[in-house]
Amino acid sequence: MSKAPEIDVEDVLSVLGDETQRHEKGSREWNALQVAAICLVYVRHMNKLDDFKRYYREILSPDFKIKVERDFGTRTEADAWLNEGTAVHGMHIRIGGAGFLVVQLPGRLTLMNAPLPEELNAMESEED
Repeated sequence: MSKAPEIDVEDVLSVLGDETQRHEKGSREWNALQVAAICLVYVRHMNKLDDFKRYYREILSPDFKIKVERDFGTRTEADAWLNEGTAVHGMHIRIGGAGFLVVQLPGRLTLMNAPLPEELNAMESEED
C-alpha cells in the first residue's frame, strides 16, 4: 500500500474555510465547500476518523480496486434497473464509462456520481 499523506483535520478545515470565503454565500462552490467541511466534522464527531484514514490510504493505493456490480450504456438503463428492486445501497455501477454509487434515501434508492479510481487517475494524468 502506498504511503498516503497524514490527515490534519484542523488544517483541512482551515483550507476549506479559506476557500469558502472566496465564494459568494449560497453559490454552488460555497455550498460544496460547506458540505465537505461538515462531512469531515461529522466523521470526527462520530469517532470514525481512524476508519476514514484507513479508507483514505486504501483508495490512494495503486492496488485499490472497486468492484463494479453492473455496467450500463445509458442513465435510462441504469434507472430502469434501479427501479426493478435488485439494487442495494453501496453498490458501485458504471454508466457510459462513469462511476456511480447506489445510495439509500428515505423511501427510495438513487444514484450518486462516484468517480472510479481509473477515472480519477485519468483526471490526474490530464493535469500533468
